[in-house]
Amino acid sequence: MTDTKPVVVYGSSGYTGRLVCEYLREYNVPFIAAGRDRKRVEEGLAAVPGVGTVEHEVVEVEHTVEALTELFSGASAVCNMVGPFIKYGPVAVEAALAAGCHYMDTTGEQDWVMDAQARWGEQYKEKGLLLSPGIAHMYTTSEIAANICLETPGVDSLDIVSMFNGFPTYASTQTIFHSLKSDWYQLQQNQYVQWDRTSKFEINIPGQHDRGLALPWGGMSHPVWFKDDPRVANVRSIGGVYDRTVMEGVIETLKMIEEKIKPLPTEQQEAALSEIAGSVQAGMPPRENPRINKSIDSVHGSGPLARAHCVIHGNCNYKQTGLLQAYAAYSLLQQPPRRAGFGSACQAFGHRELLGVLRSFGLVLEPIVEAHS
Repeated sequence: MTDTKPVVVYGSSGYTGRLVCEYLREYNVPFIAAGRDRKRVEEGLAAVPGVGTVEHEVVEVEHTVEALTELFSGASAVCNMVGPFIKYGPVAVEAALAAGCHYMDTTGEQDWVMDAQARWGEQYKEKGLLLSPGIAHMYTTSEIAANICLETPGVDSLDIVSMFNGFPTYASTQTIFHSLKSDWYQLQQNQYVQWDRTSKFEINIPGQHDRGLALPWGGMSHPVWFKDDPRVANVRSIGGVYDRTVMEGVIETLKMIEEKIKPLPTEQQEAALSEIAGSVQAGMPPRENPRINKSIDSVHGSGPLARAHCVIHGNCNYKQTGLLQAYAAYSLLQQPPRRAGFGSACQAFGHRELLGVLRSFGLVLEPIVEAHS
């Protein structure tokens, strides 16, 4: 069945999975919507506008390497939304590799990005396949801005901020809380340097008078993506949501985790974090409204004699994620990625190309760029 439906959306019953299916429909790409509960997948697809106009199939599958390998075989690309990824990702990555599929997910877990690179990067490269964890608004749109800064010769340091107005989905909340127990890193002179987990930043949000509160947000993916880029020596990535109350709640939760949860055995930590995350966000958020759900990605690039600042104003960050995933799959059906093995969205598809995609669907403004060298 994957011979005629070349993309598998795994975890398609969730909020982001539905959006990936919606944008695959926009690109007229046949797909398989897969998950561990057929009824939930069917109910999720029923909420996707126009889904009946694209060829698709619903499949219930066990979360095992064997079952997923069988499902992925014959497909070209897998879009995985089943997280937390440090917990569930290895099975899907192993299956995609065995089936000869490109693999992408929407993770915000820095430890998973690092783990995926270390364990499977070379194996995917040997097969000419893309391994790209973290294709999502909070990481890719800001990565586009970072690459625009790097177009200025002499920029070697990136100070990245990604913010959005809204509330994380259930899956995102699970990811956020699970990442709170891991170590977080920034890049300093091409070396990973651990964050102080109590770090917080009062930031000036471009385009508004209010100040924002940002956190290391688990370290973000950028330090990993840029570590082996000869242009870049330093990367600091922070982010969050506009609502200060939510951010203050995350700070309080961090303190509680350090004091009460980290001393627990690993299995008890997992259960406690899942319970906390479920209590914060247990339901399906409403569909995004571009008048409400705004995003901003701001990057300052600097070097000894170079300065650049790129700001990308956007809306509907989860729609941005769904579109980026769908476009990546659509592109891979027609040509190889620019980079095989481990790679970011920009490294695999080009930052200007991805910007054009977001612009063409009305999700971001033309970047505001100021550069001097």
